[in-house]
Amino acid sequence: MHFYDQDFVEVYDRTWAWIADCWASGGVGTAIEKSKYFLYNGENVIDLMDQVFSSFFLVYSNRIYAASSGLDTLYALQEPNGAIRSRYDAETGSPIFPKDNPEGLGLPLFAWAEYNLYHKTANKKRVKEVMPFLQKHWAWMEATFKRENGLYAVPVSATGMENSPRAGAIFLSDFNAAMAMNALYLSALGDILNDKEASFQFKRAYFSLKTRINTLMWNVADGFYYDLDKDEKQVPTKTIGGYWPLLAEIPNEERSERLIAHLKDPGVFGTEHPFPTLAADQAGYDKRGMGYRGSVVPPFTYMVIKGLEKYNQYELARDCAIRHLYFVLDSMHQGGEERDDDGERRSEKGTPEQKPTVWEAYQPQNEGKAVWPERPDWPRPQFLAYTGLSTIALMIENIVGLYISLPRKTVDWIIPNLEIMGIENLSLKRNLVTILSNKSGRGWEIHMESEKLYYFTINVLGKKKKTLPIPSGKCSMLIDKI
Repeated sequence: MHFYDQDFVEVYDRTWAWIADCWASGGVGTAIEKSKYFLYNGENVIDLMDQVFSSFFLVYSNRIYAASSGLDTLYALQEPNGAIRSRYDAETGSPIFPKDNPEGLGLPLFAWAEYNLYHKTANKKRVKEVMPFLQKHWAWMEATFKRENGLYAVPVSATGMENSPRAGAIFLSDFNAAMAMNALYLSALGDILNDKEASFQFKRAYFSLKTRINTLMWNVADGFYYDLDKDEKQVPTKTIGGYWPLLAEIPNEERSERLIAHLKDPGVFGTEHPFPTLAADQAGYDKRGMGYRGSVVPPFTYMVIKGLEKYNQYELARDCAIRHLYFVLDSMHQGGEERDDDGERRSEKGTPEQKPTVWEAYQPQNEGKAVWPERPDWPRPQFLAYTGLSTIALMIENIVGLYISLPRKTVDWIIPNLEIMGIENLSLKRNLVTILSNKSGRGWEIHMESEKLYYFTINVLGKKKKTLPIPSGKCSMLIDKI
């Protein structure tokens, strides 16, 4: 990784070193005995959100870590009725059923993760193998949680935001939008397999759900998607869950602009550290975080940034990713630190700082981890299943700006302006790719190296956009000449 701020590169490299300690195997004699999955040290629990979200950065490990193994562990635990629970005891493989979530339901994100894996690995065989698991899981959720109005009634903790202040909410905007997104990507996976029946079935489900969400959950006055109560009346609380519709491509252009405006407003979601899980103008908001009453939690930040991309808001997405990563960096060394001449971080007393720590959640208006006095065990330190999204995935995709699709043989470089940055020896299947930009006497130059041909699109936002075939071997291009 190359970037003009060396701290960004350092935390990127450190994250890969930390990840080596995050792997575990299932209990002896269980269905997952031979499975490898991403584990938070100290907790012998397999968590659905951990396995899904870690896949989004593990795809960049140059095949050192299998991005799909955590997902495969969950598929191995699928029940005959199609159920995959949100948490399992890793020793026994038994599901964990919380009181506030009796079915152990989690966000339906498998199809999104598998679609992303396909574009990073071009493994069509895998899509064919996992499709039956995804279809059975869909059928279970349909049978268990879908109501007569076509929406899904689920507990708040199924959204991954257990103490989010959503009293009276039954039909949740985030879960229903995630179901719509699930259908959208299941349809896309059907297209990859040339399965016209599956493609049509899930496309129809997507549009049906999209219409209901737009009709019932959109608030014209506030420009926001709200949860509904049992009588289908809106519960007017602005949570980060109102942005899953953006990722699911549900709002039209006009609605998306209003939704995005809240992300720019420092009094709503545009806090110094973007984006709090509860808007800053809501009654229950707490700038210390207090769980999901204001904390900045990396998977939800990642979700919003990927939603911004759907509406071509690349510059805002990059700006927010950079701001987020600066807060992650500044929170790694708590206390009044300063640097000495050789760049070593020092505490006020001049001694080297303690081990740098990344956290599960952060404060929205100050440096440092989030605070939740009732839960001293939260946020968890070195919780890489979440923070790897910030230090690796956002670093590559939004801060450096590289978007890769192996099946299409494309690499898009989307940046607002030219800077000294890039990536070296990124493994795309069996092809090592290097893309670096720097300024020479002849102007801005991009150096590239690849073992196979691919199509490279340089998009300097608002200034230049050009797609060129990049041959195998080394080459370079002058930006002024294209």
